[in-house]
Amino acid sequence: MKTKAGAILSSIRIDRSLDRKISVQLYMGLRDIILSGGLNGGERLPATRTLAGELGVSRTTALDAVSRLISEGLLESHIGAGTFVSHTMTGRAPVKPKAATGDVEREPRLSPSIIRARELFAERRRLPHKSQAFVTALPALHSFPMAQWSRLSARHLRSDRDAVMGYGNPYGLPRLRAAIATHLNASRGIQCDPEQVFVVGGAQQAFSLIGDLLLDRGEKVWFENPGAIGARNAFISRGAELVPVKVDDEGIVVEDGLAKAPDFRLAFVTPSHQQPLSKVLSLSRRLALLDAADRADAFIVEDDYDGDFYFGDQPLPTLKSIDTHGRVIYVGTFSKTLFPSLRLGFLVAPASMVDVMSTIFSAALSGVPTWPQAIVADFIDEGHFATHIRTMRQHYKKRHEFLHQHALQLEPYMHIQRASAGFHTVGYFREPGRDEDGFVRAANAAGLTLSGLGRYCLAPIDCKGVVIGYGAASESEIKQGMDVLADLFV
Repeated sequence: MKTKAGAILSSIRIDRSLDRKISVQLYMGLRDIILSGGLNGGERLPATRTLAGELGVSRTTALDAVSRLISEGLLESHIGAGTFVSHTMTGRAPVKPKAATGDVEREPRLSPSIIRARELFAERRRLPHKSQAFVTALPALHSFPMAQWSRLSARHLRSDRDAVMGYGNPYGLPRLRAAIATHLNASRGIQCDPEQVFVVGGAQQAFSLIGDLLLDRGEKVWFENPGAIGARNAFISRGAELVPVKVDDEGIVVEDGLAKAPDFRLAFVTPSHQQPLSKVLSLSRRLALLDAADRADAFIVEDDYDGDFYFGDQPLPTLKSIDTHGRVIYVGTFSKTLFPSLRLGFLVAPASMVDVMSTIFSAALSGVPTWPQAIVADFIDEGHFATHIRTMRQHYKKRHEFLHQHALQLEPYMHIQRASAGFHTVGYFREPGRDEDGFVRAANAAGLTLSGLGRYCLAPIDCKGVVIGYGAASESEIKQGMDVLADLFV
């Protein structure tokens, strides 16, 4: 049986009140769609009988319009196969319609917060995310247990269609919320009810939601300097005033934050593996930060983006696990523990915020796709997640050690910080006057992915250097990358 294949062309409008023939209107409508790029070279048109029925015209009219376009070379007809847009249109720039005389397109009227935000992050280019040296924020995709994932995926995609394709719970799949709560208790020392766990479309959405919930325009946010770019942009776009707080060997300097903004509303920190300096927030600083937030009636966002991959000595407790006053909102992501395109993250709200979070999620959010959540829930419940975490801890530890073995040749020019978690670290220039941006451009031109510390800074810092990712690169790529960096210093 023939299927009703081909593009849907319902945007074509036939006006029978015009003097112009209907076949001409149809011809011009099809021609405009093709020339404007609405149909690509090689794309199939519906059969003339289907086209006529959908547009309410006779088949003779449809045949006339299509025949004219074939004669002009815009369409090609293949007997037994159908009618297609000519392959000569492949790759051609679309023809933009001319504006009417005197019609000037005006700049859109934007909110004041977004106008200010665009000025602050307009120059931040997006780094490439390809498995190579020395890309950051990308896990070792080649080491992911795809066979187990595929088996679980097939199971769920064959299950009840309402569960797979319908609207899910806006808070997140209950099984996944329970699995996350159990994992956090066992692995990160966080005791929470599943009702406190809200599943979101990645950590970035969590930061935006927190900003919407807690921040009015102009309110102060303590932000690590240097610090995570994604969270920073989320809070800037909410109109917040970001206060750059120093980071030293013990993490965020609480005294600096208190000196600059004792009336802060929110503090953003990455305690387990500071982004990007790879420091671990000391216990004394954790307690000081919690105390400062309690006295200021403020909240803390704990971004634990790769804390599961701790390979140093005994890890320090998470901020959330030692928070006795309900000040910490914990944010986690599966982009690092599983893979980024999954676009799944979660936040753990303080008990006092569960009701308002539930209201917001119910009223304004439709939730993330259900079937990936079901796969992740099974992946955790069946033990694959724990096995994967253990395997990747050892993988990243080996890559970290391999990096340092081959970084000895850089010691006269760069000191590479030892990390205790995750899959990136920092190389500090020993020469104070070295051009950070120029070095990054040269490294990128040589096929490496590097970014300078300045890219992460709200305010200038004393040291200069680059962020070095090692998790997604092979040992041969790391070795070759170290050789390239050494050559750049000579």
